[in-house]
Amino acid sequence: MSRSVRLVPACASPLLTLLLALALTACSGSGGGGVQGTPGGSGVRDPYFPKAGNGGYDVGHYALRLDYEPDDEHLSGTAVLTARATQDLSAFDLDLMGLDVEEVTVEGETARWNRNGQELTVRPADELDDGETFEARIRYSGTPQTITDPDGSEEGWLPTEDGAVGLGEPTGSMAWFPGNHHPSDKATYDIEVTVPEGLEAVSNGESAGERAAGEGRRTFTWRTTEPMASYVATLAVGDYDIRRSTAGDLPVYTAVADGQGEASAQVLARLPEVMEWAETNFGPYPFASTGAIVGGEEDAGYALETQNRPFFPGAPDTGLLVHEIAHQWFGNSVTPRTWQDMWLNEGFATYAEWLWEEDTGGDSAQETFDELYDHGEDTYEDLWSFPPAKPTGAAHISDEGPVYQRAAMVVHKIRQTVGDDTFYDIVQGWTATHRHGNADTADFTAYVEKQAPDEEFGVIWEEWLYGKGKPEQR
Repeated sequence: MSRSVRLVPACASPLLTLLLALALTACSGSGGGGVQGTPGGSGVRDPYFPKAGNGGYDVGHYALRLDYEPDDEHLSGTAVLTARATQDLSAFDLDLMGLDVEEVTVEGETARWNRNGQELTVRPADELDDGETFEARIRYSGTPQTITDPDGSEEGWLPTEDGAVGLGEPTGSMAWFPGNHHPSDKATYDIEVTVPEGLEAVSNGESAGERAAGEGRRTFTWRTTEPMASYVATLAVGDYDIRRSTAGDLPVYTAVADGQGEASAQVLARLPEVMEWAETNFGPYPFASTGAIVGGEEDAGYALETQNRPFFPGAPDTGLLVHEIAHQWFGNSVTPRTWQDMWLNEGFATYAEWLWEEDTGGDSAQETFDELYDHGEDTYEDLWSFPPAKPTGAAHISDEGPVYQRAAMVVHKIRQTVGDDTFYDIVQGWTATHRHGNADTADFTAYVEKQAPDEEFGVIWEEWLYGKGKPEQR
């Protein structure tokens, strides 16, 4: 909104009038009722990945239209982001590693842009007002990169024998689509993928159909209607055997790579059982479908809790299936606010394995805890090297000893303190309170204390969660 103000009398000189008019124009900027916009931040200052994500806006939806040719590993895509400005914006950044940007528009108008490492800086033709919803469209192509993490593992775009798989934790999704790639900004997705006929393209959410796309090619469409962090977005292209079934009333969609069917059949048949057990322990399942993607054994060096259907490099065992299914509650629905909060994901998913063993005739969780406390260093040399809530750098946010096993010990200490009834009330209340949201360690400790106000948690937080070295048993 603009406002007309008379500043000089009619008899003022033409020169004075012109100078005042120029000054007003310089001060007014564009948009925002005369407020000058500023660029959004490049990165959200995550304590371990400070350049991940971007400031000044929140993405609500990604619409990706992709075309992949495995023979020459060429990807072309158009990404349409629907976002809301959280400040007056003169420019904003997107995370995109590699790939060639061909065109950028904002609200249908051509936008200027430049690249600096993983940062794609976009300057709209008209500045964006705080609170304004806008659409940014980026057309790009090239050979997607495989990214090596600080811990040496590979993510991003991983070529396979007959296709590729996109895996994103912690920052790999920027290898195949531009976005606000930090777990604190979750969005819904529509992903349309065209590949050579005879191959499948599997992603998150629910299938929205497939169709012929010209001679020798086929298009697959996937829709994710619940919020999803980009690090658990996936795209798997290859020769997969597709199976559809149900777990209770929940649709199950599994994709198994050629050669992995026999090895994975028995464990995947237990998926309905695992889902029923998990809902009993963790509360209602937070998504509209479940399943799994079983790739080739050489496709990746790890399993990942990709939303709706975890990815496994080769057939998983039951414990690994339980772990990745538990992540659908802990990590995918209740998502860490920063990468420092990884223990909330991995501690609960690891403790889920302990509970499964306990409930299916194996060692009790207490026996697992005691064995770890007494002899854990024999298997996990780094078990006591740093506290779960304070990894010693980006290379250590997924260290199995402290972030998985010791974090699970923290969860067990809470259970010991409050008893089973209150413990499961806490677990199910936590997943319900932060369903489809973000939370950090301070949120969790405050929630536990609120739910069990008569208990003392100081020793657990100070020695087991944040303390250095091996805590004393008390």
